[in-house]
Amino acid sequence: MSSSNGDMKMRVIVMEGDETSNAPKDVCCDYTLDGSVDIKGSPAVKGKSGGWLAGGLILVNQGLATLAFFGVNVNLVLFLTRVLQQSNGDAANNVSKWTGTVYMFSLIGAFLSDSYWGRYKTCAIFQAIFVLGLALLSLSSRLYLIRPVGCGTEHAPCEPHSSAELGIFYIALYMIAFGNGGYQPNVATFGADQFDGEDPAEAHSKVSFFSYFYLALNLGSLFSNTFLSFLEDEGNWALGFWVSTAAAATALLLFLSGTLRYRYIRPSGNPVGRIFQVAFAACRNWKAGVSPGAESLYESDEKADSGGRKLLHTEGFRFLDRAALVGANPKLATCAQPRDPSKLCTVTQVEEVKSILRLLPIWLCTILYSVVFTQMASLFVVQGAAMRRTTRFPGFSVPPSSMSAFDIVTVAATIFLYRRAVCPLVSRLTGRRNGPTELQRMGLGLVLGAMAMATAGTVEHFRKASATTAMSSDLHIMWQVPQYALIGVSEVMMYVGQLEFFNGEMPDALKSFGSALCMMSMSLGNYFSDVIVSAVTKATAVRGRPGWIPTDLNEGHLDKFFFLLAVLAVADFAVYLVCASRYRGGTVDDRSDGEEDGMAGQTPAPV
Repeated sequence: MSSSNGDMKMRVIVMEGDETSNAPKDVCCDYTLDGSVDIKGSPAVKGKSGGWLAGGLILVNQGLATLAFFGVNVNLVLFLTRVLQQSNGDAANNVSKWTGTVYMFSLIGAFLSDSYWGRYKTCAIFQAIFVLGLALLSLSSRLYLIRPVGCGTEHAPCEPHSSAELGIFYIALYMIAFGNGGYQPNVATFGADQFDGEDPAEAHSKVSFFSYFYLALNLGSLFSNTFLSFLEDEGNWALGFWVSTAAAATALLLFLSGTLRYRYIRPSGNPVGRIFQVAFAACRNWKAGVSPGAESLYESDEKADSGGRKLLHTEGFRFLDRAALVGANPKLATCAQPRDPSKLCTVTQVEEVKSILRLLPIWLCTILYSVVFTQMASLFVVQGAAMRRTTRFPGFSVPPSSMSAFDIVTVAATIFLYRRAVCPLVSRLTGRRNGPTELQRMGLGLVLGAMAMATAGTVEHFRKASATTAMSSDLHIMWQVPQYALIGVSEVMMYVGQLEFFNGEMPDALKSFGSALCMMSMSLGNYFSDVIVSAVTKATAVRGRPGWIPTDLNEGHLDKFFFLLAVLAVADFAVYLVCASRYRGGTVDDRSDGEEDGMAGQTPAPV
């Protein structure tokens, strides 16, 4: 979301009568300009709050929390098959459903954060739930699930379990989903809050923060995908889960240690209510027979209702402008009586709804990429388990889930090269300081995702051709490296770009909701993956045929499934090009409060 004021003021003079400030009168202070406050509720002072010290704590917190989460997630498909005796198809679907539920819970966390609790309190509470869920999973695995002792390896499956034991397992698993899901959309936004977007220097750091945030996420999962993956693949499930629990508890303590240093954004009230107010007022004024553009639009001369910065009027979705039509409610736009938000909304309130509607087509196009991405934690692992995994070291074989370490290394290398080489080069060529736009990077992520699926299909074709016995092949698991590497580059382009894009385009009152939308695309991607796998299995497993994804991959056609996803990704990219080319963002009004009266009919066009 662009700014209407090109001259950024670096300092603020707090004058007498400013009811939102507890600072001394007439004192020139180096305050932040984005409305952030300190722990006492006073305006945040640069140098004493936020910055990379606070941001660094959040990055370490994210790395440890991710280590804990992926300590469960990365090998969950193998835990379900080896310990709970589920089939490959059922296990892959259950992992997709669980991962999707994690991201679905992000909406709850975003709603509580933006509306009532604020980002700090929401992060702390959901992290505590996350730690408790991990502790319960560790205990249940040690006491009930890993029986007999030493089971849970490739050649030593565990005994059947009672309904009560499975119930405890799923309660723990979905406590982890609830805690991690509610925490994730807020911690990224809370980290970005530590940098003042109105300060050019800090604004650049704010953009960089999202890349480093994603890097911390992947470095945390690197430990899970190597050391913890090896432990769990050898049957040490309870030990692996306890390591995850310790990492999550340490992450929570580190997060709480920065309480006095953080910058805070006050919660802005229920955004859902404001959205429905706009819809109701627009419908009501439409019935009144007033055409948009016939009258000026209403904007309060006070602070925005949501507590954030005001937004300028933009074209598009003109039917929503009826909600702010003064002509339909002339008395409400004056001081004659208090304004009824269900009858007359402000331009800022209308523009908040428009911002969401503009983002929806872009967001929908990212869902299919998440279908591609989720294969790395499910069918890539199943494929790797059917390949030759021996090494030069006697007694050591490569755990299938540890191959995602190549994805993580690729992510780290891509972020480093992108920031150090690609951005400066593109900046010199185009004059754009931050390099390629977020939309360009997201489009590239879609293309690379399609290439990853085509590569996985090719590897599977040759794996099956070299099969020797049931469920085994002479093709070495290292042939999976290219598909993991392509996924790594594509996720940096897609998910980092998506985080930056949604955070930048969402109004101040909906920042956490923007991060939740990113996670929702992952959630729906997991659910759609489940739907696609189930549909393909049902359509192909007929007349006695095993289908494309049977328990023994040598009897199926997993390569055809990967090629199908590649085709779908290419089609999705074509739709994305149309949506991205038509996207136009909104504009923030940086003029100080009181400079404008209650009419917003003559506002600058969006840029």
